[in-house]
Amino acid sequence: MRKTQEGIFRNIDWITVIMYLILVAMGWINIYASVYNEEHQLITDLSQKYGKQMIWIGTSLILALVILIVDGNFYAAVAWPLWIIVLISLVAVLFLGTEISGSKSWFKFGEFGVQPAEFAKFATAMVIAKYLSQLDIKMTDNRTKIISAALIGLPILLILLENETGVALVFFAFILVLYREGLSGNFLLLGVIVVVLFILALLIDKLILIIALAVISGVLFLFMRKTRQNIILLSSLFVLSSGVIYSVDYAYNNLQSHQKKRIDVFLGKESDIKKAGYNVNQSLIAIGSGGLTGKGFLNGTQTKYDFVPEQSTDFIFCTVGEEWGFAGTAVVVVMFLLLLLRILFIAERQRSPFSRIYAYGVASIIFFHLMVNVGMTIGLAPVIGIPLPFFSYGGSSLWSFTILLFILIKLDAYRLEILR
Repeated sequence: MRKTQEGIFRNIDWITVIMYLILVAMGWINIYASVYNEEHQLITDLSQKYGKQMIWIGTSLILALVILIVDGNFYAAVAWPLWIIVLISLVAVLFLGTEISGSKSWFKFGEFGVQPAEFAKFATAMVIAKYLSQLDIKMTDNRTKIISAALIGLPILLILLENETGVALVFFAFILVLYREGLSGNFLLLGVIVVVLFILALLIDKLILIIALAVISGVLFLFMRKTRQNIILLSSLFVLSSGVIYSVDYAYNNLQSHQKKRIDVFLGKESDIKKAGYNVNQSLIAIGSGGLTGKGFLNGTQTKYDFVPEQSTDFIFCTVGEEWGFAGTAVVVVMFLLLLLRILFIAERQRSPFSRIYAYGVASIIFFHLMVNVGMTIGLAPVIGIPLPFFSYGGSSLWSFTILLFILIKLDAYRLEILR
């Protein structure tokens, strides 16, 4: 028995495991604070969200143990089948799923629900790692770029059909993985340009924007070398930029009304603190009222009187801000940054390309969630409805992030058995 336990936990990166446990525990405590009910004070009360979260935490720990028991070679072997199964589930939920808040992305089982889109994250991370780790695959080849884009794009398309725009946007984090594996930085720059143009096209008259682009292109033409390649490149960029500008209306008009409202409020085109901007406004009040050290555990007035909707899920960070203050939010952010740094450290010590690429996928997903979720609660990002990893209430989120992280922990523990 002892030898079996030593085999399961041999070479485990306990630093990462401890960070995970701390974040999960902190999340549970803040879920308890965010939906605290004086008539149900026990944190283990299964009739309340904090009691149900205890079940999700327990099952997550079981999942983590199962992942550690399974042989390290298993995960690379099942990457393709798992990705295909997840795609099938994403299609199935469109027909068999339950619609919640305008999104048909949930399988309901009594009081509990499972969201396949959450599991698509680690499945896509695995299949990208599996594909790019092949010996004959180079990120500089156009074929590799197209296949990689398809592997990322198919889940995005299906999740968008479920009306889960926020979750779909998470998958763009995989561009960082592709960049690490050799994708030209020009693609990252192009992505930034598209985002900037999209925002500007919503704020500025399109004709003025096109004239400005024409002037910039003219200035660049005067000072650049007049080679055929440079002229074609500049012309292509101008045509592409113009296309992006004039396609913004189509993309914007195909969003749901509440999504358009959130974008308008975020960009300052309109002020609506009673509807679309209500969540963010109340979140800012909660965080601001916390001051340096907070109001104290269970003493947050914004929290206690339910001023912030979705406070146990997407807006859990404002509970930290109100009750624990700037000091508490700083601790949470630092914990996440330390976890990300640890994951990057683990990535660079891998002997297997699959493990290294997967590790960067894990880091990219957690980083995107952290930046957007915290950004939402403090008004620096539009509200797109994605949870704070390991913190927010919900089984699908906690399960998916637990699986995501512990597969990496298992791959890292297995690295010493891989020959260079």
